[in-house]
Amino acid sequence: MKPVFITLMLAAATVSGVTAANDSIDYRPNIHGTVRARFEHSTSAGEHRFQVRNARLSVDGKIMKEISYFINTDLCDRGKMKILDAWARAEFAPSLSLQAGQFRMPFGIDPFRAPHQYYFANRSFIGKQMCNYRAVGAMLIYDVPSLPLKIEAGGFNPYTIGDHTPWSKKLAAAGKVTYSHSGLKLSTGISTIRPNNVRANLLGACAGWENDRWIVEAEYMHKHYVNKAHKASHAYSVFANWWMPVKAGIFNRLSFQGRFDGLTDHSDTAPDENGAITTTDPARNRLTGGATITYFKKKNMFFDFRVNYEKYFYHKDFVPTADAGDKLVAELVLRF
Repeated sequence: MKPVFITLMLAAATVSGVTAANDSIDYRPNIHGTVRARFEHSTSAGEHRFQVRNARLSVDGKIMKEISYFINTDLCDRGKMKILDAWARAEFAPSLSLQAGQFRMPFGIDPFRAPHQYYFANRSFIGKQMCNYRAVGAMLIYDVPSLPLKIEAGGFNPYTIGDHTPWSKKLAAAGKVTYSHSGLKLSTGISTIRPNNVRANLLGACAGWENDRWIVEAEYMHKHYVNKAHKASHAYSVFANWWMPVKAGIFNRLSFQGRFDGLTDHSDTAPDENGAITTTDPARNRLTGGATITYFKKKNMFFDFRVNYEKYFYHKDFVPTADAGDKLVAELVLRF
């Protein structure tokens, strides 16, 4: 896999300066990268570790106004390489596009944030446990001409993205509607998944607001397991981020973050050896606070130094692992 990806990057670099004689066709790709290196200290377990959480490289572009593409790979996700996104999109009619390939199912807001867009070192329970689904399939995207409204809906393989070869009589599907205007974002959606031969249906809603200095957002998801394979699960997240300009060495921006999120007993729908669906994520709440100092050049060129502290509150007696307990996280994020 690595030689293939290296060959792809060399090919992209080779053609990056080549433009066809026809002005409507342009082969020059945009190449971006994100590096997240971190140190974590588990205050509950008294253990620590260093990680390269992401070394992500992406290529995107348009070969003409109506046709675009995106390829996204993590060269190091905690020591493993992962092909995340690979899709092409074509606009067949004004405001109507078809996208096909491997990508996130159109459902939720927080799950769609890439690592360089995170406000916290660790994702919310919504983004990691409840709705962390990429799939292989196709979707339609419609931007309503007279309204700031986007409608997305698609069908997908029900299996995980690790293997595209199985045939199936079942489908996964998802759709969402997003309204965005003057800093206000409202979104709702529905999804049905079947990654481990157990179907679950999800409903979600999100409301957010942002201006030059603030972003405030609240999101909720409900997960219902078909045939009562597991009791319904609920997840929610509320966070705020505020920033100010500073002059501190190379840094020019300082921001503060706070989040409260929660999850009731949740299953990833993977049956155990007896075929039973068990709880993989016990009910919990979490309070996260932190600060980030940034050198900001532009949207796709900045450097963050972030410190977060996470405090967990379990609903029942439970001895968490270092991963799922109170922790201090310090990380560097480079986006280029």
